[in-house]
Order: sequence, then structure tokens, then C-alpha cells
Amino acid sequence: MGLEDSLKSWAKAPGQTELDKCDNAVSAVRKAINANATLSKHNIKVFAQGSYCNRTNVREDSDVDVCVLCTDSLMSDFPEGMQANDFGLSSPADYPYATFKNDVGAALTAYFKNGHVTRGKKAFDIKENTYRISADAVPCFEHRRYRKDGTWTAPTGTAFVPDDGWRIINWPDQNYDNGVSKNTATGGRFKDVVRIFKRLRYKMCEEKIAAADPIQSFLIECLVWNAPSHAFRHDTYTSNVRETLANLFNDTIRLETCEEWGEINELKYLFKGEHPWTLAQAHAFISAAWDYWGFQ
Repeated sequence: MGLEDSLKSWAKAPGQTELDKCDNAVSAVRKAINANATLSKHNIKVFAQGSYCNRTNVREDSDVDVCVLCTDSLMSDFPEGMQANDFGLSSPADYPYATFKNDVGAALTAYFKNGHVTRGKKAFDIKENTYRISADAVPCFEHRRYRKDGTWTAPTGTAFVPDDGWRIINWPDQNYDNGVSKNTATGGRFKDVVRIFKRLRYKMCEEKIAAADPIQSFLIECLVWNAPSHAFRHDTYTSNVRETLANLFNDTIRLETCEEWGEINELKYLFKGEHPWTLAQAHAFISAAWDYWGFQ
């Protein structure tokens, strides 16, 4: 099989059977939350987020991220010198995050039974079965960035606190909307190229290519999202992948040429601030990908 045929195969989205198993996993978590007497008293939304929601997942992705979002309590950021009570918010929250996470764990364990749910630092891992894929259920509160006038920036995000770490903020709605916009601007090629890069990363890991090890799925989506739209406007996957890689390689040689890059949500810098990745790791992966395909 030639390179173009391989890339065409890698670009394909998972089939309907896998998508159904994903939907079944989300539905099962929702049923578990709804069946719990304590949680039923709160305003909670359960939805898929990440690559399955954005339809950039590949078969090698082993689980679906499920957000269990309680909107009765907030995790917020305030202008300098201001705090929660300046905005009429109770502090600490009437429904603390630690209590909420314990309640979610109890609900999931009661529904899926012992042995099927494992508590992790960030999420509850739920084992797969014949009709659903495995899931990571993440208990979250709504996150807001307040202005001095009492309003907050849109969109709101989600936030959670790992058992051993600091608060983590995500913006799943903005991730989804901006991914759709980029896909439209590139004639549907953006998500194809993301899936190609993800499958390549798994292939490189199988072949013990070290540059692929620290690269996360979300980082790949963000890197491809920051590539210029004209890089995707060729007639072949080979040309689209080659030009995307060339642009990413040149722009990640030094921070000065990519310091304004953001995550797909456009609310957080990709390489400035704290991240589980570094610019050097991203550049090394891009360079190794170029060499893997033998581009000149």
C-alpha cells in the first residue's frame, strides 16, 4: 500500500458501531447519576467531551471522556483584589467539590457494581463491556472568569481538582465550536489530518520512537489547529500532511514564532504557562513525523 492509500485509511473516522458504543457509555454514566438520590437533588449535566465529542477520535483511543458537570457550585477566577463575596457568591461553596466527587463515585459504584469502577486522581475509570467502550467520568464544576462589573467572560468552562494537584480548567464548548470552524475552513480536511497524526503517534509508539511518548491527543489537535488553513487545501492527503508538518516544524523551532499560539479553545496559550508538554517535545515529535514518512 502506497503512502497516499495509507493516509486515506488513517484519515477515516471510526465506524458507527464504535460511535454507538461511545454513546452507550455516556448514556450509562447519565443513568448512574440520575439514579442516585443525593445527586438527583442537584443540577447536573452529563456529556461527552474531548476527541469523541469532536469526532477526531481514532480506534486506538481506548476510552471516552465523560464530563459530569454540576452547575450548583462554581470554581471561578476574580479580578485582582476581589473575591467570591464581592460577587454575591458563598465561599466556601455550599456543595464542596470533594463531597461532589465522592457522591459521583458512590453513584457510579452502585450502578456499575464493584470491580467495574476505579477511582483515579482526576476521573473514575469505568470498564468496557460488549456494548460500551471504557469511560473516564470526570466530576466538574462550572468555571467562570469574572469582570469587575459582575459579568463573566463567555463561554463558561469546566473545572475540577485532581486528588493530588491544582485546579484544571477546560472549555469543551469552545473546543468543539472552533474545531468545527477550522474543519469548515479547510473543506473537512482538518479533522482528517488530526486523525492521521494521532494514528501516526500510536504507530511511532509501537515502534519505540521516543519522540512520540510524551505527546498527548489534545496537543496533536491543538498543533494541527494552529497550522494555517492553506496547508490543507491540496488534492491529496500526502500534500496536506506534508505542508502541515512543514509549517509546524518551521514555526516550532523557537518560541518567538509560536508564542501566541493557543489551545483550540483560544482561551489558554499552548506553550506559555503550565502544561504537561513542552515546546521542545512538540517540535521533536513533528521532526520525527517528517522523518517517519520520508518527506524531503
